[in-house]
Parts: sequence; C-alpha cells; structure tokens
Amino acid sequence: MLKVENIKVSFDGIQVLDECALEVGEREIVVLLGPSGCGKSTLLRTVAGLENLETGKIVWNEEDMTMVPPHKRGFGLMFQNHALFPHRNVEENIDFGLQILQLNKTERQQRVKDLLKMVGLEKFEKREIGGLSGGEAQRVALARSLAPKPRLLMLDEPMASLDRALRDRLLIDISDLLRDLNQAAIYVTHDHDEAFSIADRIAIMHEGKIERIGTPNEVWLDPGSETAAQCIGHENFVNLDSSGNCALGKLGSGPGTVLIREDGISVVSENTEIVGEVKSATFHAGLTFIKVQIGDLQLSTSTATPVKISDQINLEILKTAVVPLR
Repeated sequence: MLKVENIKVSFDGIQVLDECALEVGEREIVVLLGPSGCGKSTLLRTVAGLENLETGKIVWNEEDMTMVPPHKRGFGLMFQNHALFPHRNVEENIDFGLQILQLNKTERQQRVKDLLKMVGLEKFEKREIGGLSGGEAQRVALARSLAPKPRLLMLDEPMASLDRALRDRLLIDISDLLRDLNQAAIYVTHDHDEAFSIADRIAIMHEGKIERIGTPNEVWLDPGSETAAQCIGHENFVNLDSSGNCALGKLGSGPGTVLIREDGISVVSENTEIVGEVKSATFHAGLTFIKVQIGDLQLSTSTATPVKISDQINLEILKTAVVPLR
C-alpha cells in the first residue's frame, strides 16, 4: 500500500502541494481529478521521486521511500506525451524498460512479445515510432511502463492528446488490463468522464490538497463542496436565504448553498409545484439534455420525454437529490 503523508512541495516560493495526504491499496486504481494547476501532476512526480518535498513522507508497505532514488522505488510512470524514443523501434522502446530486470536478451524479447500481445499490438516489434497512430503509441508507452512489473503504475493524463472516440475505447482497454494484472495505479485526469470510467476511488484535488475522496458513487452522491461538485460535472447550485428558501421552495434550514443532482430531477406529465420553461435542449444517445428556467433559477437535467425550447414543463425533485455543500 502507498501512503502519502502530509507532503508539501513549493516551486519558487509558491506552495503547490499543501499537506497533501493520500493512500492507494495494492490492487486499487485511484484517480486524481481536478483542473489544471491544482497539483495533480506534481503529486504524481513527487511520488515517483522526480520532485523534492519539503515536509511529509512517502511510504510503501511501511517502507519509507522519501529519500529512495526514483529508479529504486519500483514505481512506473507513463507521461502525458508518451516520451517514446523516436530513434528506437517499438521493441527497443519496450526493451529499455526491461533492462532494469537484468534479463538476458532472449527473455527480454519474449517479454516484449507478451507485453505487445497484452496491449493488442502483436507483431509490432519492428515498427518505427514515427509510423504509429496516436492510439498505437499510447499502447506502446503503456507496455513500456508495465515492462519492469512496477508495484505502482502512475499515468499522467495519458488520454489528453487523443480524440474522444479513441479515448473511450482505450480507456476500457486500459481499465480491463490494469484489473486483470491486479495493478495498483494512480491515474491523473481533468476529465470527470474518464475518472468515473476507470476509478475504484476518485480523489478530487483543489489548491494542492485532496478536497474529497471516495468511490465514484460516493463522490457523485455527496461531493462535499461546491468546488468538488463542479469538478465532477454537477451544475445545479442553489443559494438559500436565511430561512432556507429559494424559487423551488424550502430546501434547507438556513442560509447556504445546496446542490440539486441532475439525476434526481424528473420531467413529469402531471401538474407539480415546480413548473419551468425549457431554455435549451440537446439530444444525445437517446436523451434530451435540457436547461429549465424556474423564476431566477436555471436547472440542468436530462429526460427521455421529447421536449423542445420554450416548452413549459413540470418537474419533480427527489429529496435525496438535494445535497448541502460546504
């Protein structure tokens, strides 16, 4: 198990990680989710030993790794830009990651073949890097990262340069592969769809700290703060007055902000107390994603009921969908 214990990291006097703490189980995939500049990649590089920390510790299975050189930690790091060697072919790139295992040439060649089969690139050994597609280069980079059999694999926004369709396909493949290998992993992304697709737990980062951590279901149902809720894609934030009231009625016991989860808002045919006007409607994958104006509030939700802009519709909101936020 990895334990990151209250680490601090600064660059030129600017605090980037501020007493950041995290745990990752031996077979667990933890996703670091957050906007650019929140400290995700710095945390990854610090765990890898590529950045110096001011305070705190990095521990693996009770062994203090804080002062251990990067190449002796047994951790693998897959960079956002793949970092493949353009002057080496596919086999030579993966073989570079194998040399730390001190295998003979025949054993390394077999390991390369096994890894390429694992990532769906059989018989690609002699391909030049410049002749690979983006998805193929991604798979080679993954194979090279897995080559030394790391006890912890870290992936730094590995899908950032790929188009959506390819990203979705590769994400499923990577998720299945990591789980088949029982591979502990930290996966960095700013895309909440990626996070929910691959994570056992999601750690939402904000200003150098873990703002919220939990299973995908836990953080979706109760993100805890408005920052965390925005990060995972929620949109419906409602300010309450001193009595807990708003245009939708009484939603709390006093002033503050509540989240109304989109999945708890339904378009219904019968008359309800909540009536609004459809301001936008976008059809996708069998659902219509709408924004509805109710007094001075605008709520987002989706429905299988055919609706169009300017329709007056009735809404029903589940009590469990109203979540108080810090």
